[in-house]
Amino acid sequence: MEFDYVVIGAGSAGCVLAARLSEDGEARVLLLEAGGRDLNPLIHVPLGVGKLWSDRLLDWGYDTEPEPAMNGRRIEVMRGRVLGGSSATNAMGYARGQVADYDRWAGYGLSQWSFSHVLPYFKRLEAWEGGADEFRGGSGPLHIERSRSEDPIWDAWLEAARAAGQPITQDLNGADQVGFARIQNTIKNGRRCTVAGAYLNPARARPNLKVLTRALATRIVMEGKRAVGVAYERGGNTTLARASKEVILSGGAINSPQLLMLSGIGPADHLRSHGIDVTLDLPGVGGNLQDHVSSVVWYKRLEPGPFRRHLRWDRLLFNMARAYLTGTGPATTLPAGIMAFLKTRPDLEAPDIHFLFRSLPPGAAPWFPGIAPGWEDALMVRPVLLHPESRGRITLASADPHEPPRIVQNFLAAEADIRGLRDGVKLARDIARQAPLDPFRGEERGPGDGVQSDDDIDGYNRRISQTAHHPCATCAMGVGGNSVVDGELRPHGTEGLRVVDASVIPDLVGGALNAVVIMIAEKGSDMILGRPAPPPAAV
Repeated sequence: MEFDYVVIGAGSAGCVLAARLSEDGEARVLLLEAGGRDLNPLIHVPLGVGKLWSDRLLDWGYDTEPEPAMNGRRIEVMRGRVLGGSSATNAMGYARGQVADYDRWAGYGLSQWSFSHVLPYFKRLEAWEGGADEFRGGSGPLHIERSRSEDPIWDAWLEAARAAGQPITQDLNGADQVGFARIQNTIKNGRRCTVAGAYLNPARARPNLKVLTRALATRIVMEGKRAVGVAYERGGNTTLARASKEVILSGGAINSPQLLMLSGIGPADHLRSHGIDVTLDLPGVGGNLQDHVSSVVWYKRLEPGPFRRHLRWDRLLFNMARAYLTGTGPATTLPAGIMAFLKTRPDLEAPDIHFLFRSLPPGAAPWFPGIAPGWEDALMVRPVLLHPESRGRITLASADPHEPPRIVQNFLAAEADIRGLRDGVKLARDIARQAPLDPFRGEERGPGDGVQSDDDIDGYNRRISQTAHHPCATCAMGVGGNSVVDGELRPHGTEGLRVVDASVIPDLVGGALNAVVIMIAEKGSDMILGRPAPPPAAV
């Protein structure tokens, strides 16, 4: 099998690349996906995400090693294994990050990745319900809309924010990114808008694009320093797909460094310890792992909110079917109506804490009177640390591509991260205790009134903190040091090979990563095809 381009991984980046590289009808493109097709109705009904998460469906099943600073707990690392990747299994939040994030990237010698350079690509991908303006795109493939969740708690939170002196903004992805606002979701007509649905499905009929699911890439085939193809397993058989132009690795922050190392590209001593011949010694592969870590502050809700009623088993089944068939009803949204990007100190140039809100308690599940007990309703906020200093690593467990890699996040290993998450908990408490929430707020369930000192808050965070599911930077872009790829997304010292996914992010942005990955893939497609980049935005 010979193609011009072989793309490994049909997640957010891979779907964009397959669509863009095959647009001219001439270039022969093969897209390989280890998971299956995106047929499960739970993908497409927004409320189905709860079941996807609780049962680890359509997921690689990764967990960290025991985390040293998190009481030795193993932390789940959910990564989508299906067409669309994690865009088919995430919480559908859309947040691009702060202007300063991309200007910081430019300061690393990546001048073509400043905010003014990446904004045209964000605008290219967006179909924002508010229409195009200086900061937003209105006619792209990916539909983005404000949350349609109806619950009086959201207005109460906004009033509590005002009472605490916090700003309110109209568009967290627009000109004013600091403050509270309605959360933005990748939902269209009541259905999840995955990247597979937005990009790949419209391209599937092209004769020059071939998509193979249940195809596990086991090795990038190198001739010297040049990538010439991909070995993959499908249906018990191993096949070599050759790429006359480029192999493009889009496996994500966990799988991309794993496959590079299995292919002989990575830290030489580590590869030799697993009996892998070293093609290229790149010490940075798998290092520099970063992710957002989050705590939780939650309170008993004095009267049950509307979403608790919808989760009664009989109503839930009806509403799931209604959402799937008609795109209407309460299952077409999530119990999360707002979010916020805030500064815990006024001297900061950009937000350091992200607040995610829910109107359900941790562990909420479907219920039915007399059969499955109901639960006490709650109001909840998750403080997320936006710019952690802690760094983790991805390493091989063996040379067997079927064996998961070892993941150590090193959450809360840095003193600054411990202090930052603690400050986020304190800020969440301050806002939650404002008068506008008095009619809704009961007893504090977590951390609880007995947790007040800094040491007690830190201990609570170590016991309960989790990932916000934004791993990145394990094949980081840069011009020196332990960077893995250059500003054109090519691994240093290789030919015919690019890495295009979250692993190339130099450091974490102050937002979610799905939007960032799609932007990187849009920009990467221009680089691969040799197309000129759009003029930098004048903002």
